[in-house]
Amino acid sequence: MSTIHAWAAKAAGARLEPFEYDPGPLGDEQVEIAIEHCGICHSDLSMLDNEWGMTVYPFVPGHEGIGRVVACGPQALGLSVGQRVGIGWNAHSCLHCAECIAGRQHLCAQVQGTITGRHGAFADRVRCHWVWAVPLPDALSAAESGPLLCGGITVYSPLELHGIRPTDRVGVIGIGGLGHMALKFCHAWGCEVTAFTSSASKEEEARAFGAHRVVSSRDTAAIKALAGTFDLILDTVNVTLDWNALLAALAPGGRLHVVGAALEPIPIPAFALISGQKSISGSPTGSRGSIDAMLAFAARHRIAPQTEHFPMSRVNDAMDHLRAGKARYRIVLDAG
Repeated sequence: MSTIHAWAAKAAGARLEPFEYDPGPLGDEQVEIAIEHCGICHSDLSMLDNEWGMTVYPFVPGHEGIGRVVACGPQALGLSVGQRVGIGWNAHSCLHCAECIAGRQHLCAQVQGTITGRHGAFADRVRCHWVWAVPLPDALSAAESGPLLCGGITVYSPLELHGIRPTDRVGVIGIGGLGHMALKFCHAWGCEVTAFTSSASKEEEARAFGAHRVVSSRDTAAIKALAGTFDLILDTVNVTLDWNALLAALAPGGRLHVVGAALEPIPIPAFALISGQKSISGSPTGSRGSIDAMLAFAARHRIAPQTEHFPMSRVNDAMDHLRAGKARYRIVLDAG
């Protein structure tokens, strides 16, 4: 028996408690990772509370894990015991469907999330398919890099996906866990970056993260004054916004891209898109290739999330800190 020690909730919104389970034999294409650090994403909280209606209990959160490979199946390719890797939102994909063959493994119809129907990385160990055990560049800090595996790739991927150029003008809505990393990536990309925030107190930090300009997301007049400005607006928040004003702020051919999981529908008038040949889109995290590229870019430009650390034993305090909106700006749990 190979017992994994974890933290699990028995019901929606419940406190996390010590939990043990036997994962069974290691799959031929699987690796087992001893967790050293694990970031906390707001998705962990949403899944804990079953906001999306798909949580299976007992529920072990955690999909921003960093650790060392401690076991490899006989067909786990390119990895070795002792190697430091990270695991993000996804833990398995089929590798033979059209999406996987095209290098879009995160869009595989059979893709399995690290915390959807399986146990995550709020644990001493976690398992995944070798494709999703991502080698961590030596230049990146193991203690700080967990949030890059979900939040980081989520805001980096649209820059690749839509061919954003260094001369483009980008707006980032929401300076939180996702948004502060988006500012860093867009600034290093070479873009002119505008931060939209509802918190005036975040202006100085937003500029330090890379924003050239900071605008109140509650100031309709200020947003209207930016009509026709942006090639890309990246929405990282999960709240309803003034969609008409944001569409008007796009330049001709501009795009509003959504990565914040707002539960309310987005009403979009057709003429707002047609008249300026504008578009609205969204994306999940990113392919394995995009994750590798993102980590290499972060290493080259010394991009890291701003983090707060809690020991894994204080996981409930950490979750309460996130639930209260006090995280600045990502929380990382440290094993031990």
